[in-house]
Amino acid sequence: MNLSRWWVFAFLVVYAAVAFGWRSWLQYRRTGSTGFRGTTGRAFSTEWWGGVLLVVGLLGTFFAPVAAPVGVETWAVPGALSRVASLSGGVALAAGLVGTVVAQMAMGASWRIGVDPAEHTALITHGPFRWVRNPIFTSMLLVAAGVALMVPNALSVLGFAVALLGLELQVRRVEEPYLLRAHPDYAAYAARVGRFVPGLGRLSQGPDTRAAGTGVGSPG
Repeated sequence: MNLSRWWVFAFLVVYAAVAFGWRSWLQYRRTGSTGFRGTTGRAFSTEWWGGVLLVVGLLGTFFAPVAAPVGVETWAVPGALSRVASLSGGVALAAGLVGTVVAQMAMGASWRIGVDPAEHTALITHGPFRWVRNPIFTSMLLVAAGVALMVPNALSVLGFAVALLGLELQVRRVEEPYLLRAHPDYAAYAARVGRFVPGLGRLSQGPDTRAAGTGVGSPG
């Protein structure tokens, strides 16, 4: 394994420790709960698949840098393009880590991993949530994209694709319906703020969206 892949793997270990371990510990210290809620829905339902695919995709991203011993080789990239990809990937990794921490801290006591339909937490619209509704997920995708750029192999690319699919299902089928039911102001907020990228994935404010909590906007 070359040195760059070791550095990427070391970064991912730190990222996982901060984004999941440290944040869960901080949540427990503040509230008495780790914030972990797990997957939603019955097994093999669309909602369940959202959580499962997200976990599978993130695991693929995590292990991509160290997959060479089991036959997953890094693809050859021409010299100049390789340098551009590595630089872009490094920027994406750094931005993803900073974005994750900033967004998690902005959520305060409302931070959760997964959704409990019986809970009612405060709707967060400040900080990075002013520009995108799911800045933590956006930051996670940046990390996955950074890995794919710095360690381009089948596992890193599939990890990014599967994580993106899982996030789309998780947000559209689990989190947005829950937030629309729990918060009367969420429909107006979602109509002006993008899902993962500023301006993209805004929800319409039709009566079906507000009442049923199942409206879907443009791809985010």
